[in-house]
Amino acid sequence: QVQLVESGGGLVQAGGSLRLSCAASGRTFSSYVMGWFRQAPGKEREFVAGISRSGGSTYYADSVKGRFTIARDNAKNTVYLQMNSLKPEDTAVYYCAASVRKFGVTTQGRDYDYWGQGTQVTVSS
Repeated sequence: QVQLVESGGGLVQAGGSLRLSCAASGRTFSSYVMGWFRQAPGKEREFVAGISRSGGSTYYADSVKGRFTIARDNAKNTVYLQMNSLKPEDTAVYYCAASVRKFGVTTQGRDYDYWGQGTQVTVSS
């Protein structure tokens, strides 16, 4: 069983930055593909960013490309999402997720096996 705990959400003005963290339990963190998803009120959950097991490959949704950066520290069992130039449309609950089955980055929520409880990000205009 893998437990994921997100932190770092909050309220920020448009144009500002936040860094989300997701700490994972277990001793095999380096074997998980990790992803960040978000869900805004009344909308479906959407993929934001993903990172391979080693951290050598990353993938971003078009809506965040150039503004968000995903990274991981396998020694600390933690994945990060640095969010810059935030926009009101980035407002959502952000979830980190772990896939133990996939070898490469995947954008599909159904490919992820474990999910965190979510952290709220609110961007004011």
